[in-house]
Amino acid sequence: MRTADTARTWFITGASRGLGRAFTEAALERGDQVVAVARNVEPLRELEAAHPGDLLVLPLDVTDRAAVLATVAAAHEHFGRLDIVVNNAGAMSAGMVEEFTEEQARAQMEVNFFGALWVGQAVMPYLRAQRAGHIVQISSIAGLGGFPTTGLYSASKFALEGMSEALAMEAAQFGVKLTIVQPGGYWTDLYTSMTATTPLPPYAPLRAELEKQWAEGSIDSEPRLAAQAVLALVDSDEPPLRLLLGSMVYDLAFDISRQRMDTWAGWEWVSRAAEHAVPAPGA
Repeated sequence: MRTADTARTWFITGASRGLGRAFTEAALERGDQVVAVARNVEPLRELEAAHPGDLLVLPLDVTDRAAVLATVAAAHEHFGRLDIVVNNAGAMSAGMVEEFTEEQARAQMEVNFFGALWVGQAVMPYLRAQRAGHIVQISSIAGLGGFPTTGLYSASKFALEGMSEALAMEAAQFGVKLTIVQPGGYWTDLYTSMTATTPLPPYAPLRAELEKQWAEGSIDSEPRLAAQAVLALVDSDEPPLRLLLGSMVYDLAFDISRQRMDTWAGWEWVSRAAEHAVPAPGA
């Protein structure tokens, strides 16, 4: 158990279920304070009663920028500081890229990318002022590459990671750290709560092949294992920019990286021939 002098304050989005709930419980169990936010906070009421004074539960839709700014301000006022910010809130919409409506595509980006962007903008003034803090961006295996039916989900995670790489460099000068966490499979309700596109008939053969692959079943892990990994991450004096969670995602990351390097090497002659410095036109 941490002492009052070493306890830290967490701000966790999507905290009512799945990985967010596991992160919340793990932080509380070690004696830290937590601001747990979610669209529906009712599942957190029992936990709130069990940790009076250490858990602040606030309703929040992360796609509402004004609400995010106000909620972060209220959280900081309540506990006096923010040490660890976990952008965990996320949603998944499955379907072939061609099948997505504009509304579905924008909704995917609103939660997974813009929600994290608004939280990052909201917490940075406080983290800058205290010249300390750690932002943890929960990405996904889909942030490693695009796969059939996860194109827009991957797009949202690619956007999150690109933004986060820049934010990490911008925040470093103020003593603020940032880590992109890429989890593999965990037993959450991400898949059971996801939305789906209306299937187009031409993709039926590909869907059938994918369903055949998925029929073997998924062997996922308990969310508490991800929480233990995040605890180790935030306890590190030199946390990495990226952290893979799980053997499957670890191996896949290396496979994808090798494939990309092989492709780049195979087309090196074209890449290098496409560049030849010349003076500015009209100089």
